[in-house]
Amino acid sequence: MSEKPPSAALQGLSLRALAPNMVTAMALCAGLSGFWFASQERWPAALAAIAVAAVLDGLDGRIARMVNGQSRFGAELDSLSDVISFGVTPALVAFMWTLQDMPRFGWTIALFFVLCQALRLARFNARIDTEDQPHKSAGFNTGVPAPAGAGMALLPLLIWVETGADIARDHWIVGPWMLFVALMMVSNVATYSWTSIRLRRAYRFPALAIAGLYFALLIAEPWIGLILFISCYSLTIPFSMISYARVKKRRKAATSQSA
Repeated sequence: MSEKPPSAALQGLSLRALAPNMVTAMALCAGLSGFWFASQERWPAALAAIAVAAVLDGLDGRIARMVNGQSRFGAELDSLSDVISFGVTPALVAFMWTLQDMPRFGWTIALFFVLCQALRLARFNARIDTEDQPHKSAGFNTGVPAPAGAGMALLPLLIWVETGADIARDHWIVGPWMLFVALMMVSNVATYSWTSIRLRRAYRFPALAIAGLYFALLIAEPWIGLILFISCYSLTIPFSMISYARVKKRRKAATSQSA
């Protein structure tokens, strides 16, 4: 008589299934460490910590799909990590760097940025099982994603670290800019995602060459590389709106023809 196989509860979870959650936990720790560095006025280290969190945040979902380790727990943990790493930490870093010198409204702007980040992620979680998502089905994001929003908010700090320009630290510039980024995160504006970008085959090798050149720049001059990347992403937002409008128009025409 053969023995019964042990139950799943007795077998436990494999480290393979926990790997995505481990990466998310590391992203949370890296992002929150940015606040610790900022409290010591170690601004480059604070930026580097948030950048590491962004890289880890981009990896955890892909690792989950590779090992088939997606779960509701992982999705909730990822959102919590994003709120802390790309909402709370950037707001506190910006406040300690310059917004605290802004009369009356500095802390209000920091709080508003965190609130918009939390609202964006709550909206994302509420729609995670919704099939009717026009932006997602077309390969676009709704609003500016959490890591991109943090990068855009801290763009003045990046410029200041690299150039030392006092104008980049002016709270009358940083404050309105953070308000704009916060509103873009909770907006319904269609923004590019990796799946919405299509390259013709003729551009494949030039694209690889440009990617290699950018990576070399990122190694040699990381702050310049990040400034260039975030600036280019910010400039693509109007083009993403135009691209989605074209996709929407084509879909509407196809629906009319089929009807």
